Amino acid sequence: EVQLVESGGGLVQPGGSLRLSCEVSNLPFDDYAMGWFRQVPGRERETTAVSCISSSDGRTYYTNSVKGRFTISSDKVKNAAYLQMDLLEPEDTAVYYCAVVRRFWGTTGCPGYGMDYWGKGTLVTVSP
Repeated sequence: EVQLVESGGGLVQPGGSLRLSCEVSNLPFDDYAMGWFRQVPGRERETTAVSCISSSDGRTYYTNSVKGRFTISSDKVKNAAYLQMDLLEPEDTAVYYCAVVRRFWGTTGCPGYGMDYWGKGTLVTVSP
């Protein structure tokens, strides 16, 4: 059974930082993309990834609202991905979901409707 375990969420003040982690086990494929999606309270989960990274060549994608503030990285040995979130804003408050898909797709890497496996999510709250 494939399992994704997320960690690192919490409460932080505006301008602060958090680092999310996602470790996946029992993946049935070696070439994959791992990304983060978010769901703002009261809204549907966004179908565009916040960020996505390729396991094979390290290609990355960032949605416009987080460019320059968030950095995604990965550890192929651990089958893990990390999202360093700096200069956090109240608008970043959401449940962040880690997800995995076979290979990096197109320019965004992680198709919201086509991800193969999902984590349970971790809450990030940005508030004074």
